[in-house]
Amino acid sequence: MRVAFFSPLPPSKSGIADYSAALLEPLGRLAEVIPFRSAEEAFDPGAFDIALYQVGNNSWHEFVYRAALSHPGVVVLHEANLHHLIAEITIKRGDWDAYLAECEYEGGAAALEFAQRVRRLETGPDYDGLPMLRRILEHARGVVVHSAYVESAVRERGYRGPVARIPHGAWLPEASRMDYRTRLGLGPGTPLVGIFGHLKPYKRIPQALAAFRRVVRLLPDAKMILAGEPHPDLPVHQYIAALGLEDHVRVLGFTPIEDFTGWMAACDVILNLRFPSVGETSGTALRALGLGRALIVSDVGAFREFPDEICCKAPVDASEEDTLFEYLNLLLSRPETAQLLGAKARQWVAAECNWERVAGLYAEFLEHVCTGKTAPAAKADKPVESAAAAPRAVEPEYIQSWAQPEARGYLEHHLSRLERTLAMTPPGGPEDRVLEMGAYLQITPALKTRLGYGEVRGCYLGPSGKTDHRRVTSSEGEVFACDIDLFDAERDRFPYPDEYFATVLCCELIEHLSHDPMFMMAEINRVLRPGGHLVLTTPNAASLRAIAAILEGFHPGFFPAYIRPQATQGEAEARHTREYTPKEIYRLLVDSGFEVVKLETGEFRQLPKPELIWVEHLLDAYRFDKSLRGDGIYALARKTGGVRNRYPEWLYSGGE
Repeated sequence: MRVAFFSPLPPSKSGIADYSAALLEPLGRLAEVIPFRSAEEAFDPGAFDIALYQVGNNSWHEFVYRAALSHPGVVVLHEANLHHLIAEITIKRGDWDAYLAECEYEGGAAALEFAQRVRRLETGPDYDGLPMLRRILEHARGVVVHSAYVESAVRERGYRGPVARIPHGAWLPEASRMDYRTRLGLGPGTPLVGIFGHLKPYKRIPQALAAFRRVVRLLPDAKMILAGEPHPDLPVHQYIAALGLEDHVRVLGFTPIEDFTGWMAACDVILNLRFPSVGETSGTALRALGLGRALIVSDVGAFREFPDEICCKAPVDASEEDTLFEYLNLLLSRPETAQLLGAKARQWVAAECNWERVAGLYAEFLEHVCTGKTAPAAKADKPVESAAAAPRAVEPEYIQSWAQPEARGYLEHHLSRLERTLAMTPPGGPEDRVLEMGAYLQITPALKTRLGYGEVRGCYLGPSGKTDHRRVTSSEGEVFACDIDLFDAERDRFPYPDEYFATVLCCELIEHLSHDPMFMMAEINRVLRPGGHLVLTTPNAASLRAIAAILEGFHPGFFPAYIRPQATQGEAEARHTREYTPKEIYRLLVDSGFEVVKLETGEFRQLPKPELIWVEHLLDAYRFDKSLRGDGIYALARKTGGVRNRYPEWLYSGGE
């Protein structure tokens, strides 16, 4: 499917430009997508199966709007109103005749009469009552919306074509809270509230400031930042002065996206209020949710559709200021409550609004419109849980029964890790194949006897092209045989056909690689079938244990020691070249063409542990996330496509 993609793109000052830039990459992996970012670019509609129009309500989208009228395709409505766009391309250019014609076409004689009063400067345009959707809907082959609110508005305007409700994609950004707090001159415990985006009148900023003034009376050190371009119709500095908040509120103005995200990360609570609303879905709100920040929104339009457990919703009636005050007081005086709310928000965004899922829904709907099938359009329903979500437990006694005499000590220290690894591994069937990398034959038999795989293979470091046939007997007399293929996982092509395995286990291996870990990840991707699973486990470089070690002056790694050159007492366990954090494993899997199904940390070695509650107190004091701080990382991922980034910058240096 060849798709023409019409939208402004960065550096255009449009939130939809950022949205489109984020969507293009994952959508481009599912279809051939050619972006068009201005009216100057030549467009041949016959060269494409479908055109996709990202339509916004400002002049940046004029070329998109006009192209959508000339060459019908799928229209994405980010809100249920285009009146500001029409006004900008008519009134603001002195073309009153065109404006009057559009008003009459949209709303008939009554709308025309009102527009004539607008022309005589007797009143302002009827932005709220006249959405200016009729013309573009009449030319649309299909419509994409982000909320039930906008879908309802589209149907109310008489549109009977296919509509897909696709969630607005969301970012999971990373930024240093303390770096940006330091730039503000704030300590880790100073309560900080933020308002972000263009400071327009409908964003309820006077009401937010009034509520914040009441908070300051209870929390005298509380601060607020406003990061966004001021609007000429909102004298925000005058409001701040009138409320006596000059020492508590700072207007940062327009900021680049990197700083925009950083200022968000510095906040404890973010306000994203607006009324009236035309169903717009705020990219700023989703960015805040993706950062894991406590969010307060207005209980209107599409915001009302956010799950109650991920944000607070304030009415826009006479109780608005009181409600805002109560929410702010609660979240700022009880930071643990704000952190819990933010954690739930980030989890929801990761599951429901990730760009891969959004792109898949787009591709499905575009295909539906192209083919004219009567199948229902793409819906933003919760994805069906895969078989991987129902692990099959393997009892520890069974694992121990396969311990060979020379490996009993190792297994005794790692039993809980091995048990958890098998519990995370999706079960197979007689037709499924599984590969265990770095196989010691400790859990390998259970892959066949307990998880049901028809073919089990192992691999280990050794001369490429050689295969060892291994046979082991359990303490109960059960016999298991398996071929172990030898090769170098970060240099040699794996000796298996493309898409051969249903599941690959890569456990306690990646931390030993010293040359090219993405080579191994690319080969794992190649030999896995579409939708196949990868189980990856490795030590956690960001664990409580590692933090304690480095603060006390020791190396944080699990096994950084060099092996004595003269060592002759058997085979020494290889040292760890590089240990990873959970965030790095997440990025590694995504760069390698996988969707992360599950990412956890937990027990790694069954050895006596130091008391680390003091590290948790330290993290609490600086509001750092305490999740994913266990000794070992346990990840389950599903193959969704080819490798996306062969040499990610966070992992490799040098070259272009």
